[in-house]
Amino acid sequence: MMHQLNAGMTLAYRDVLKLLRDRGRLVATFVFPFIFIGILGGSLQSSYGQTGGMNLFDFVFTGILGQTLFQSAAIGIISLIEDRENDFSQEVFIAPISRYTIIMGKIAGEGLVALVQAVGILVFARILGVSISLPQLMRSVPAMVAVCLFGGAFGVLVLGSIRTQRAANMVFPFIMLPQFFLSGVFLPVDKQKPFLSALSQLSPMRYAVDLIRGTFYMGRADEAEAVLKSVPFNLGLMTVLFVVFLVIGTTRFVKQETER
Repeated sequence: MMHQLNAGMTLAYRDVLKLLRDRGRLVATFVFPFIFIGILGGSLQSSYGQTGGMNLFDFVFTGILGQTLFQSAAIGIISLIEDRENDFSQEVFIAPISRYTIIMGKIAGEGLVALVQAVGILVFARILGVSISLPQLMRSVPAMVAVCLFGGAFGVLVLGSIRTQRAANMVFPFIMLPQFFLSGVFLPVDKQKPFLSALSQLSPMRYAVDLIRGTFYMGRADEAEAVLKSVPFNLGLMTVLFVVFLVIGTTRFVKQETER
């Protein structure tokens, strides 16, 4: 067990180290939160004001936080394709460790990278006037970890069917962009037309965003306006989907490695 744990932690550390050495990526990590929360959130709040008693600035902040964690962890798994093309994955897969340890180490590493981005979002949100209490932060941290793991598992599922990094770079935006709007990142989705509402419920990002909102809005007067489902519901569904995504994605990815 300790051997498997050490191997997973080593793979996770490798991803964090790659982030710290990439200055351009670090700058982007702290610039994009300002753009989305400050400009977009401020514009929506100025245009629509209080919608149904809900502050849109807080709403966009929680949406961007959930979306960034989910998307960063999922897209970060794309480096598995890069490792494959560089033959690094072949070297790892012949090591005497479980295939699930390798995948979980990768998910943990990209989850830690996403959490670094979350720090940037929280800092900028506080600077821009979003009120975040200590209880809200304490509730949100476990939810953020859960969203990172969920996003990583979703990334493994998608990459299980992709063989080249070029294809992955084309497929991921196609999968992620619609979820921006179907998951309620920027505006509420509970009043959409039936067709869009059905598509929204098929979006994994919806439950990640809603989980973050559930912990942030818990106990507030506008909780009913901002949150779609309860925290236990979102967490339970994400746990089930995490297992499904991880098993299917890992199985398909290992099969691809075996056939090379």
